[in-house]
Amino acid sequence: MGIQDIIEGKKQWRAHLARVKALPPDYQIVYKEMQKYLFKVGPVDLIEGNLLPGIVDFFEEGAATGRGVLEVIGEDVAAFCDELIKDSRTYADLYQESIKEHPGK
Repeated sequence: MGIQDIIEGKKQWRAHLARVKALPPDYQIVYKEMQKYLFKVGPVDLIEGNLLPGIVDFFEEGAATGRGVLEVIGEDVAAFCDELIKDSRTYADLYQESIKEHPGK
């Protein structure tokens, strides 16, 4: 990864955060909680993938209809996140696989 890639990545992240800040306050709060949860759970492709931008797209659509964020995703934010990543590999999965490959280490 070269310096240009790092700079471009920072630009994209700042643009992403600007979209989040443009959401209504209830959407911003839930997005931040979802982001924390997803960073803890650790889907492997979280940063490179389209998960976070996809959530913002979904939230922008929900906000445009005038619905509250919990009307859009339901009351259980963690369950919503789990459903989003149910087929994704996590860092916990990678760790479990490494233990199976190298038992006793």
